Amino acid sequence: MRDTIKFVRNGKIQELENVDPTHTLLNYLRYDAGDTGTKEGCAEGDCGACTVLVGELVGDEILYSAVNSCIQFLPMLDGKEIVTVEDIANDPSKPHPVQSAMVEANATQCGFCTPGFVMSLVAERHGANRADVSGLNDVLAGNLCRCTGYGTILDAAQKAAANEEADILDAREDQTVDLLKSLVAEDMLAVDTEGYKFYAPTTEAELEDLLSQHPTATILAGATDVGLWVTKQHRDLPIIIYLGKIESLQELSVSDDSLTIGAGVTYSDAHSTLTEYDADLGELVRRIASTQIRNSGTIGGNIANGSPIGDMPPALIALGATLVLGSREGERSLPLEDFFIEYGKQDRRPDEYVKRIILPSKEADQSFATYKISKRFDQDISAVCAAFSVIIEDGTVQNARICYGGMAGTPARAGGAEKTLIGQEWTLQTVGEAMAEMANDYTPLTDMRASDDYRMQVAQNLLMKFFIESTDAKAKTRILGEEAANA
Repeated sequence: MRDTIKFVRNGKIQELENVDPTHTLLNYLRYDAGDTGTKEGCAEGDCGACTVLVGELVGDEILYSAVNSCIQFLPMLDGKEIVTVEDIANDPSKPHPVQSAMVEANATQCGFCTPGFVMSLVAERHGANRADVSGLNDVLAGNLCRCTGYGTILDAAQKAAANEEADILDAREDQTVDLLKSLVAEDMLAVDTEGYKFYAPTTEAELEDLLSQHPTATILAGATDVGLWVTKQHRDLPIIIYLGKIESLQELSVSDDSLTIGAGVTYSDAHSTLTEYDADLGELVRRIASTQIRNSGTIGGNIANGSPIGDMPPALIALGATLVLGSREGERSLPLEDFFIEYGKQDRRPDEYVKRIILPSKEADQSFATYKISKRFDQDISAVCAAFSVIIEDGTVQNARICYGGMAGTPARAGGAEKTLIGQEWTLQTVGEAMAEMANDYTPLTDMRASDDYRMQVAQNLLMKFFIESTDAKAKTRILGEEAANA
């Protein structure tokens, strides 16, 4: 094992020793490296002012992703490339094409958010080609401009997307690939700085050994939740075990009867596969947080943290997902809904970790939909998240699985409503009776996101929406996501 963090920056390998395991990448850049182009806004992954690029080796190529450096712990960058706004100009006299586009479109006002916008657009140049406005809206949904200069920023984004001029990342790609390859064979990272430990196992066997030795350790995946424990709650995390280097947890596979999602698969990596499984799942993922968060956050992490308002669990539960946990004792499988015991409590032993999620393939006569209700359309936490799955044969409901987030202390099924539907005709009257039964299924809370009355009403109305969409393919029920509604 080694305790020196190694990453690539500007065509060179950087080595850091005696690093606090929860030292954020943002603080390293600004206070240690003296590179203040990357800004601190919210310090919780919402505003995008701290956006940087992280390059990872995929085969013989580098995959660049935009991430929020404010909630990335420095040891998580071990073995990767870091690119900041200071690193992208070909030379001091020639800005990056994205920077030139921002200038030419007059797309800066106070300038505080500009580096974050620039880095998100640079990441897009090195990723999927989505030069249309709707795609660029998604790319920039995680970057907030307090001057509200979005019109000119989008003009600059379109101009930059149309410019195919090579940049410095292209020019030194071969060199960077060689450097990243030289870091692959390094021993497992094990940082111990003044009693604070950070382990980055590379196999599940190493992970299981570490969990048996350190049952109180904090298990870390994308840090989109745990990062805030440090930056906002100022928690001490004495021992961290990071999952990001275990390739077997990042596997995504499709068979005739199931879709298997490794616990370490990020939302971005799963997006296209989930869209193919069901267009509504893809639309749900598109609305989860921001591009930066989806590039870091994992589906397994969204389950393991046990949040009652996590967006994915209701959909996965409605689809009948099975959760597989791992430990030195072997694997343990359970229906996903059984994992959530009560608020803040999950069915996971200290020596266990979330290993994978298995979704059964949809049946031919199965109808499914999921809806996210939030105050803001993009990058907002749900007030209510709903998912419906019914199997109807000859007009009669053979099976119904209905699950909501935001209606209880955990993601929870509407058992009474389901019983009301099963065995009955799929009609407006039956659905109305199921809507009424939801008052017995849930006792929602009032909080900053919604009142209890609002939550109940919207939960009932979403079942009606699902009924309308399932019986009238031409019904106009959505502002966006129309393709999903009519799939």
